[in-house]
Amino acid sequence: MDGRVHTNGLENFWSLLKRGLHGTYVSVDADHLFRYVDERVFAYNLRERTDYGRFETLLGAVQGRRLTYAEVTGSR
Repeated sequence: MDGRVHTNGLENFWSLLKRGLHGTYVSVDADHLFRYVDERVFAYNLRERTDYGRFETLLGAVQGRRLTYAEVTGSR
């Protein structure tokens, strides 16, 4: 954090979150709301990068990690 925390920043994020929830997704289940918020937080925190820069960051974060079908479906 660089010390530039103010109400306008929070209002800006809230506006972007609402726009994404109402404009991008058809319906949002309350059980999964934290996932939608996490996605918007990621995009907001990397807003100064290009789409390619955000994609590159995402690929770097998942490199070497493995997600199995059993983990996705919860059937272990």
